Amino acid sequence: MFWRSVVGKLAITILLLVSFVLFILTVLLLEFFENFHVSQAEKDMMQTAQKVSRMAEQYDDRELALDNAELVKDPLSRVSVIFGDGTFWTSDSSDSDLNKLDSEWLRNDKELKSVFVDEENVRKQTILPDTNIKAMIVGTPIVGQDGAVFIYQSLDIVNETKNETTKIILLAAGIAIVLTTIFAFFLSTRITSPLIKMREAAIDLTRGEFNTKVPILTHDEIGELAMAFNRMGRQLKFHINALRQEKEQFSSIVSSMADGVITLNRNGDMLITNPPADMFIENLYYENGLEKKQDSPRAPEPLNKLLQSVIHDENEALQEITTQGRTWVMIMTPLYDQSYVRGAVAVLRDMTEERRSDKLREDFIANVSHELRTPISMLQGYSEAIVDGVAESKEEKNELAQIILEESKRMGRLVNELLDLARMEAGHNQLNKESVDVNAYADRILKKFKGLAEENNVTLSLEKQLERETVEMDPDRMEQVFTNLIDNAIRHTGENGFVTVTVENTESSFHVSIEDNGAGIPEDDIPFVFERFYKDDKSRTRNGKKKGTGLGLAIAKNIVEAHDGTITVRSRMNEGTTFALNVPQQPGQ
Repeated sequence: MFWRSVVGKLAITILLLVSFVLFILTVLLLEFFENFHVSQAEKDMMQTAQKVSRMAEQYDDRELALDNAELVKDPLSRVSVIFGDGTFWTSDSSDSDLNKLDSEWLRNDKELKSVFVDEENVRKQTILPDTNIKAMIVGTPIVGQDGAVFIYQSLDIVNETKNETTKIILLAAGIAIVLTTIFAFFLSTRITSPLIKMREAAIDLTRGEFNTKVPILTHDEIGELAMAFNRMGRQLKFHINALRQEKEQFSSIVSSMADGVITLNRNGDMLITNPPADMFIENLYYENGLEKKQDSPRAPEPLNKLLQSVIHDENEALQEITTQGRTWVMIMTPLYDQSYVRGAVAVLRDMTEERRSDKLREDFIANVSHELRTPISMLQGYSEAIVDGVAESKEEKNELAQIILEESKRMGRLVNELLDLARMEAGHNQLNKESVDVNAYADRILKKFKGLAEENNVTLSLEKQLERETVEMDPDRMEQVFTNLIDNAIRHTGENGFVTVTVENTESSFHVSIEDNGAGIPEDDIPFVFERFYKDDKSRTRNGKKKGTGLGLAIAKNIVEAHDGTITVRSRMNEGTTFALNVPQQPGQ
């Protein structure tokens, strides 16, 4: 709005200031000219009265003196002469409304009679008797004759002159106001034009356009302000670029850290996180059944509890947290704003691999010994039974020989799988990739397990979301992965449970998830499910007729990684398990 702009405010200020000054000046001028006209009229009338008085004193011929008085007076006024012998004469006037005054009234008037008593000049404004005419009366004595000369005229004549003067003054004031208005707008526009450009440049700066410059049109204070503004813009650009570089450097450092970093404010809102910290937070939310908000997510327990402890004690705190089978050691340190604790920074270190390595070193020999001890014991025992003649009939010998054969095959499978796994981990896994029709491939694999699912009273379903029809992979190796995951899901799901296989094939990746509502994996065992000889006989072995070697998931992981993919697992006890694998696709294939 115009009235809120600098141009409007400056113009209105100048206009009001000049108008106020003109108003005061007009009032003073009107008062001055009103008094001036009255005073001048009285002065002229007094001079005329004195002339008539001198003529009355000097001329012996009264008729001649009165004729001369008629000539020297103003046509609009009247002259009244009172001689010492009582003779009274009044002149004519062109103002017909101006009546003749009575000599008795002139002699008896309170103010006018001083002419006769004190022989002084008098001036008076009064309403003439028997009329409504306001007139000016001046009187002067006739020295030595006890007489007086009075001249009077209507004030309307003076008022007319005063009105003309008032019109001229008001006209001049109006012209001055108009000129002042034009000058005010011109001046305010000239002053505020550079300010408007600075405002536009400031708005551009807020948008990040730091190359904006204000043109320097003058060399006064406004020009110096424009120069200072341009210098400010250059300095701001320099400092913003420096801050951006430092922020990018800091972000790169934090993102590339192997340890997780979380910055929190006093309210428990997470401000900065890096990828390891994001994985830790997602696991905490998933484990607690919470949803993570994208805008200023709240820190879940136990982070919030540790944060309050750090804020209260104003000292760093150390805590070990286990979530989804991974062990994290967290050090939280307070952040200060001078002496005020404004938040905290938490550094997380994933200790799972170190502890897993320790456990693997301890368990590897025990697992291998355990897996080999049973078939070797059985081979030894049944062989001794045959040698010692315990089995006498041919049928018994054949039965013992069949057991020895099965255990030998089992040992062979174990050794072959160990060799395959060692070859894969050594990087000698040879893939025979080809273009595979995803729709037919998925249907064929699911068809293999329909009988097993029906036998275990488990609902097996397939969901497909295919943007592309084919995927580049080794079908035999990948079928080994699917067979292992689906077979495990069916075997470890209770009756009336379900196993859902979801296949997604997009332009960028081939994604498969196998979800069941079985017994789940203990949280402490989740990090070890892809390790060699992993078994959870306590809760995940329901079908005792089919026992594995504990190498299936380890082989599956190596096959997926050989395809440059990833395989992950999420599980809750007594709720179910979800295995998910993701294989990237080459563009344009």
